Amino acid sequence: MGFIGDTVESIRSIPIRQVLTQAVSLGMIVTSALIIWKGLMCVTGSESPVVVVLSGSMEPGFKRGDILFLSMSKDPIRAGEIVVFNVDGRDIPIVHRVIKVHERNDTKEVDVLTKGDNNYGDDRLLYAHGQLWLHRHHIMGRAIGFLPYVGWVTIIMTEKPIIKYLLIGALGLLVITSKE
Repeated sequence: MGFIGDTVESIRSIPIRQVLTQAVSLGMIVTSALIIWKGLMCVTGSESPVVVVLSGSMEPGFKRGDILFLSMSKDPIRAGEIVVFNVDGRDIPIVHRVIKVHERNDTKEVDVLTKGDNNYGDDRLLYAHGQLWLHRHHIMGRAIGFLPYVGWVTIIMTEKPIIKYLLIGALGLLVITSKE
């Protein structure tokens, strides 16, 4: 019959109770992952406690594909810190170093200017039109640690979606055809 015919026959022979058990198990895994993510958000104070470095702008410190762990505390942001920020009108967060801090005397609010370690100039060209400084609400968190190269999985699946779909399909087929 061949591999595909055997696989289809194997799927048809699975009792409905086993399929429901596997669906519940998959749901529990997804729910657990979401709970862990939300827990990390609460502990770190960051809306995204883990990010992947997507470009070479922070080399040699951080390379493309490194995973950064973020934390956001009430402490003032200082020059030299590595922050992850969102810019109005852009969906992808940016990882760069703070090069200047401007504290307003009247409100005690802090404005920051950033730059990629591997870039020639500051990030004012990346900011929204007319924006010269980042404000606290733009900053998602500060880098507190990293894992080198682990984020390549995310980059590859984003840049080559066929690999993502093949992987999801293979895992789904594995779940459906498993006998336990």
